[in-house]
Amino acid sequence: MLPIEVQRAATLKPKPSSEGLGFGKYFTDHMFRMDYSPERGWHQARILPHGPLGLDPGAAVLHYAQAVFDGSKIFRGKDGQLRAFRIDDHCKRLAASADRLAMAVVPPEVAREAIEALVKLEADWVPNAPGTSLYVRPVVIASEAFLGVRPADKYIFFVILSPVGSYFAGGAETVRIWVEQEHTRAAPGGLGGAKAAANYAAGLKASVEAKKRGYAQVLWLDALEHQYIEEVGTMNLFVRIGDEIITPPLDGTFLPGITRESVLTLLRDWGMKVSERKLAISELREAHKKGELREVFGTGTAAVISPVGGLGFQDGELRIGDGKVGEVSQRLYETVTGIQNGTLPDRHGWMSLIK
Repeated sequence: MLPIEVQRAATLKPKPSSEGLGFGKYFTDHMFRMDYSPERGWHQARILPHGPLGLDPGAAVLHYAQAVFDGSKIFRGKDGQLRAFRIDDHCKRLAASADRLAMAVVPPEVAREAIEALVKLEADWVPNAPGTSLYVRPVVIASEAFLGVRPADKYIFFVILSPVGSYFAGGAETVRIWVEQEHTRAAPGGLGGAKAAANYAAGLKASVEAKKRGYAQVLWLDALEHQYIEEVGTMNLFVRIGDEIITPPLDGTFLPGITRESVLTLLRDWGMKVSERKLAISELREAHKKGELREVFGTGTAAVISPVGGLGFQDGELRIGDGKVGEVSQRLYETVTGIQNGTLPDRHGWMSLIK
């Protein structure tokens, strides 16, 4: 087991009400931290009061963007037990992201121990209202102070926790998405397949512009031709044309979503026709013209399932279906959240009990 020193906060913060949680606005009383150096490897694992990291202004993360993170959720079931959703997969993805950025890799089993130890200490922060959870954010950053383009020698691994409600203000209602045909988030051979902080910075300007137009997020197209759909904001994308459900294949330009994989598994369990293939925006528009575009939805840890009611273009907006949550989107949302909350059977072993 990982030896973890615990320093408890002298004063505990009041817990926010479930109704006003929003997403990522509140943080628990404590955090986990561990440091890395070539001589000692990962060392000094400790839980301490949530607070500043104390970085040197020359820290490599501030200059060369060596920063990766992941995000998972802890749920309180009706039986009061705490369960994590696919925690091992999240820890493996954190390790893969760090490796892509030439960073010190936190072994997945170590990351899991750190998360579980912190969650146990902060168990009172896990909300129990419908649609709520405790969001887990593990992060690795380069902390060595130097100027020069090379991988850093020193790193910090930390975990913070946030009680959350719905990612979007409208909950499971449909959102309107802007189809981005100018800006590019990630290109083949780049960082798109890693959960790197730089990926999110690359999408901020387009996201701000989309929101000014009244849209919740951006639908990214491929970097080379701006013809093929890739992902929605920070989510993977699914499109239902006729009886076929299509999602772009994993080609390294966007994140291999864990909710995406879960949705693919469920759809195949249900005997639905599922294709992981390229989908041109022209094919999507043609399907809409023929009345065959039945649903569009995003999948991700934060929002779970985010149905899309409209796609915005420079020449107008496509209304998806009747603008309401589609039947497949609704079934997926109810199934995934049911498994997470313990009200539906976990046939694939996705949930882990936090004892």
